[in-house]
Amino acid sequence: MEMAKLPEDVVKFFHSQPFTIVSTVDPDGMPHISCKGIVKIDPDGTIYLLDLYTGRTRANLEKNPAISLSAVDEHKFKGYSLKGNARIINEDELKSHIIKAWEEKLAARITHRLIKNLKGEPGHERHPEAQLPNPKYLIAMTVNEIVDLTPPPLR
Repeated sequence: MEMAKLPEDVVKFFHSQPFTIVSTVDPDGMPHISCKGIVKIDPDGTIYLLDLYTGRTRANLEKNPAISLSAVDEHKFKGYSLKGNARIINEDELKSHIIKAWEEKLAARITHRLIKNLKGEPGHERHPEAQLPNPKYLIAMTVNEIVDLTPPPLR
């Protein structure tokens, strides 16, 4: 299958999401989902996600590179699912600009949570993002298909 070029509106949509749902397939053929943050998106169809834990997602991808990323914006009633294949980039191969991009996203998430707390919107009081471990590896996903999850207009 050919790599799908990502339209600008899809790139912007995924960049605006605090996290995405990553789906992989375990050795028994069962789906496994986890939450991951996007670090970088190349409009050519490559998406980079850092994984903070070495667990089921990595084990699944090592046996079967099939992956999908999904995100929805409940307020706008809009979403996408991206399907493709992944390759693993080990921790010792991570480039400094990828780590820097992750740190910037983390700082933005902490700032966003602080602002919400100051506005009186209840949330997690401990700022869990500040306690996250360093990334263990990078997932480089090649997108082959874009699925628009936005329902058609009602008549």
